[in-house]
Amino acid sequence: MILTYLHMISGNIRICGCSYKLERSDSMISGIDWESAINIRRSTRSFEIKPIELTKMNMIKSFIGDMKMPFEHNVKIKIFNASPDKKLYTIFSAPPDNMAFITDTDCCSLSAAGFVGEVAVLYATSIGLSTCWYGHYALAELENVMPHLGEYKNLQNPKWGYGKGEVEGQRAICITPLGYGNQNGVRLFDRMQQSLISYKRKPIENFLEGDMKADDLSPEILYALDLARKAPSAANSQHWRFLISSDRKTISIAMPAGYKHIKWEHPDVDIGICASHLWLGLLMKNINCKVSLLEEEGRAVWQFHID
Repeated sequence: MILTYLHMISGNIRICGCSYKLERSDSMISGIDWESAINIRRSTRSFEIKPIELTKMNMIKSFIGDMKMPFEHNVKIKIFNASPDKKLYTIFSAPPDNMAFITDTDCCSLSAAGFVGEVAVLYATSIGLSTCWYGHYALAELENVMPHLGEYKNLQNPKWGYGKGEVEGQRAICITPLGYGNQNGVRLFDRMQQSLISYKRKPIENFLEGDMKADDLSPEILYALDLARKAPSAANSQHWRFLISSDRKTISIAMPAGYKHIKWEHPDVDIGICASHLWLGLLMKNINCKVSLLEEEGRAVWQFHID
């Protein structure tokens, strides 16, 4: 479901999406093992050059069409075809099928792209497909295989593959291949990174801010936070922080104010991915809440208000 994004200015906080009550959705839960998808999802950097079966492609399209998020957003998911060369992903050949996550370039929209995109990525994982969040794509090649810039394509630097800062109009924030991994084609460097770095996660205690301790939280909240901490991030930076109110009724997810990643332009995308994991964990534990997305101190802040 694609809805209109709302913006209101209040002091130094921009409210980027209205709060919506999060309730168990059978269409989001039924038949999908989200926990397993989170645990087994890996960033794949070598793919078999073959298309997805029509049955699975129809499943993905149907799922995307029926997705219901707990907040307003204008993220669009577009499936497109690419040629098997290295021009699009720069370090590996593209499989025939791919997905793009398109939205505006303010920090809340970037984070919403991470949230919405990760739910689609996890669904693809659950039906046996491999993916890889990719932001440093070759913009000219993407525009060639998936025209999306519209009136902005004639700008001297229309962005967004290597872009920084907010620009006018919508952009493909990230893309992902969609297919079957080919481990025989993975570079030695990538194999070493996978075994030594990419999948290691810090304990929940390392992400808690304020006075709250893990022992103070219910098993259900700890379950959701455990899924959240397993979210992927650029170079496995794990830059999310969890702030839980003293009454344990509000969970906030954001990166530290002023945080900058050494090479990744969109750390707010990673925060959105983390927030989507928490949301799925709450759904699976039948915890009702409202979800808000705010801009505060130049960063996206997700808030989950538990009933």
